[in-house]
Amino acid sequence: MGDYRLLSTSGILGYGYPEESLERGIEMGVDMLGVDGGSVDPGPHYLGSGKTLNSRLAMKRDIQLMLRAAVKHNIPVTVGTCGGAGGEPHLEVMADIVREIAREDGLSFKMATIHAEQDKAWVKKQLEAGTVKSMRNVPPLDAETVDKAERIVGCMGTEPYMEALDQGALVVLGGRSTDPAPFAACAMRAQTEAAPAWYAGKMLECAGASAWPKAHDCIHVTITEDGGVICESPNPIRYCTPESVANQSLHENSSPTIFQEPGGVLDASDCVFEAVSDRATRISGMKWIPDDKYTVKIEGAELIGYRAITICGTRDPVLIAGYEDYLEIVRENVMQKSAALGVTPDKYHLNFRTYGRDGVMAEREPLSDSPGHELGILVEVIADDQESANAVLSVARVNTMHNDFPGRLCKEGNMAFPFSPSDIECGPAYRFNVYHVVEPKTPTEMFPIDYEDVRG
Repeated sequence: MGDYRLLSTSGILGYGYPEESLERGIEMGVDMLGVDGGSVDPGPHYLGSGKTLNSRLAMKRDIQLMLRAAVKHNIPVTVGTCGGAGGEPHLEVMADIVREIAREDGLSFKMATIHAEQDKAWVKKQLEAGTVKSMRNVPPLDAETVDKAERIVGCMGTEPYMEALDQGALVVLGGRSTDPAPFAACAMRAQTEAAPAWYAGKMLECAGASAWPKAHDCIHVTITEDGGVICESPNPIRYCTPESVANQSLHENSSPTIFQEPGGVLDASDCVFEAVSDRATRISGMKWIPDDKYTVKIEGAELIGYRAITICGTRDPVLIAGYEDYLEIVRENVMQKSAALGVTPDKYHLNFRTYGRDGVMAEREPLSDSPGHELGILVEVIADDQESANAVLSVARVNTMHNDFPGRLCKEGNMAFPFSPSDIECGPAYRFNVYHVVEPKTPTEMFPIDYEDVRG
């Protein structure tokens, strides 16, 4: 085979990208268009709630430009982790957007939707069979934990995408996937070796992040016939240098060189980064090491309660100097006054995040003894129901603002609140409760595919 060319439009669908970059990328020669649609990074809320990470309007804008180009040039389009979390509701939102665009623009094509949400009964059967293993620092999975999950998704690899493309789909919408999989699948289907295909996927998953200056923009990758990977931005103001590309290769992994994927490990220990022009870099030396057993990561999120927050700040130097003791006094007062309302401590969690002191890194903050001149406090309550969360937050807000403390000079409020209303009702709160790997019988067993002839 010859060179294989891939174009990724954005780090996540809905983040936006310049239309001109897409057009220039197509002019550079493209064999597939792709975009990562989501990530585990935004946390468990989207998986648990079924809501999309980005707005429908933003996702529609991004995919509409891609669909027009794909149909015009007969280029396959793949979208991974649709809707941000890749569950069934996320996948359906994305499919509806694509159908709507087809009607509006008069586009016709075959579409595949690959489902990633897992039946809980199937997961529990895998538990009984002993094919579920914990990831690092994660406790063993049990049936009770499975039942608590609002939904569970599997992170598919390349094989479901390849199957959908083999069946003639021009547009492939995938549920939860590993980020490089939609790109690597297209390249491997074109008979490229697994190692450069997966490495290309690593570069493409965050699109313009592998170029300087970083921005949400497109990236063009060529897998050469000899197994090299060349990265170049279609935007003339951005440059893929050996430094920028190597920096991106460190992205989101516990190891800077070893990347676990379904079916194997991408080993980048011996990679060489070489500038081939002032705007493009070539990577070579990657290796693919197949696993003895094919594994798939599964993710689940459970409801833990209902959240309410308020945000306030102080620049009182006396309060800041003793803020830890002050917040403990607040906590004690909240406990007593909330109990009088019938909300006992076992029914809620009260958290203070102090920005300007240790709000970002908490106890790991190396500069915790060097506070700034002001302190921002985010007060969070998670309770069994929203009414209780709102009630406890109201008590916490009043006590944070008015409690006395040694050396206090101001006899009015201690805090400034930037918003009115000050109390923000956030609704359901979730946490990840399934973060394990399972051994399916085949790479496609967990990921059924539906096909549809979309007619504009």
